[in-house]
Amino acid sequence: MPDQPEPVPVDRLRFEMPPVHEDPAAERAHRKERLAGALRLFASLGYEDGVAGHVTARDPEFEDCYWVNPFGRAFAGIGPRDLLLVDGDGRVVHGERRVNQMAFAVHAAVHRARPEAVAVVRTQAPYGRALACLGELLAPVTHEACAFYGDHALLDEYAGADDAGRIARALGPYKALILRHHGLLTVGTSVDAAAWWFVAAERAAQVQLIARAAGKPVPIEHRDAVATHERFGGDLAAWVSFQPLWQTVASTS
Repeated sequence: MPDQPEPVPVDRLRFEMPPVHEDPAAERAHRKERLAGALRLFASLGYEDGVAGHVTARDPEFEDCYWVNPFGRAFAGIGPRDLLLVDGDGRVVHGERRVNQMAFAVHAAVHRARPEAVAVVRTQAPYGRALACLGELLAPVTHEACAFYGDHALLDEYAGADDAGRIARALGPYKALILRHHGLLTVGTSVDAAAWWFVAAERAAQVQLIARAAGKPVPIEHRDAVATHERFGGDLAAWVSFQPLWQTVASTS
């Protein structure tokens, strides 16, 4: 009988962690690369509807300035060079195209209310919009949905383009917001985390709606849902979960 092979020492096994940049220019380049990649990913997932939908990333150096996709450009073709730098009043300070100022105002309000949030995602995805039409929160009916347990909110009334402040207040300290008649909004301490939370919320909404159509979903018990959220509901877990999706985007860029 051959000898049982020895396990590889844990300290020799690789495990990716979020990068740390000492130089603001390097951090800026990283955030822009991830933002453009997230937009291309959303295009592949069908999270786009005409000119609607934006992802923003806070600039690491300039106060109250944010990188965002330009108005009227398809997500699929956007690279870092196409992004605009826009100040909190909606004025383009770097770039050659217009920004959707009304939509951007929501992002600016959220960024100002949540100074720790690096990125904000608000775009169009079918199941999140369907759940928003019902005015429901994400229910803890799956393990994955528990990442949002007690950590997202519902703005249970229509909010238009002039309601940016109300949207930011409704989000509060949470990582996700369901906007009645609009859809999903997510935030994160990295672009990767905010993008993952949007994908995860959309998938949770999809499963919830399918389960409701088939019967009566059985929720996970409160204690188990809390424990699952504590383990998988942080931005580090979101960053890690996003990496396989990022690899698919990076490999095609």
